Amino acid sequence: MIKTPYLLFLGDVPDQLSAKVAQGIKDWRPENAVGQLRLDGCGADLGLADMTLAEAKEAGAKTLVIGVANRGGVISPEWKKMLVMALEEGFDLASGLHNLLRDERDLVAVAEATGQELHDVRLPEVKYPIANGKKRTGKRCLAVGTDCSIGKMYTALAMDKLMRERGMKSTFRATGQTGILITGDGAPLDAVVADFMAGSVEYISPDNDPDHWDLIEGQGSLFHASYSGVTMALIHGGQPDALILCHEPTREHMRGLPDYQLPSLEDLRDVALTLAKVVNPACQVIGISVNTQHMAEDAATAYLAELEAKMGLPATDPFRFGADKLVDALAAV
Repeated sequence: MIKTPYLLFLGDVPDQLSAKVAQGIKDWRPENAVGQLRLDGCGADLGLADMTLAEAKEAGAKTLVIGVANRGGVISPEWKKMLVMALEEGFDLASGLHNLLRDERDLVAVAEATGQELHDVRLPEVKYPIANGKKRTGKRCLAVGTDCSIGKMYTALAMDKLMRERGMKSTFRATGQTGILITGDGAPLDAVVADFMAGSVEYISPDNDPDHWDLIEGQGSLFHASYSGVTMALIHGGQPDALILCHEPTREHMRGLPDYQLPSLEDLRDVALTLAKVVNPACQVIGISVNTQHMAEDAATAYLAELEAKMGLPATDPFRFGADKLVDALAAV
């Protein structure tokens, strides 16, 4: 188990979205977020206290979490000195990057010398089966997006929280590094060998009570040239009964792909539902989740109202305005 609480390491990321792992922990497990550690040139700020290693240690932090989601998932050479210092100061290290801590010889050597632990959460620990496509009992909901890093995890977490408060049977199923660090469990889907990705989604959302909902954490986008494969695995492995469309209206292009524009919500609805019906003909699109963080409140509410009228679906920002509309729609399935 990864020791809590955490000191969240932001490194020298260029923008807020690049620190989405740390942001997710801060928003959903604030009791585990002691403070943030930033290097010169960091363009992100979680609104937590900036701390030195010594200050964080005094505040009770036990693990330095690399709270970064950069393209390629690499450990920057500029971070190494701080990571070594953290081990020497008595911190464990945790990372969800593709570039594994255990493959960095210098970090392994220091960890062994100091008795500290290295945690790679983006490392499958289960021998997942190949998907069989068999219908499972219980119900499943999946958020799909017009882009990656757009709010799919926040949507599922907000819905799961509200459903539990209402006394509904619900479980958030983590499929990425941030979700796993928040919940302590899940499948690191984009690190699973391709033939077993859909099977891993089946594995983490098994048979359940007829009125139980699995809120499966979405990943990537069917329209993203880099990350469409992981979304396809979620759709076919998840066999969703309900889909929620996720969108961020201020994006000028796909994340990391300046030559690609975001698809329309209508295109997302039609493509995702067509693919979902391959494994679950009864699947429905039940609502729209909009990330409005870069919009003023009046502009956001006007946009949501316009979207509802246009699409004929309930639309909300579940983190900003609450997930009631989406949970109400889910309860009606």
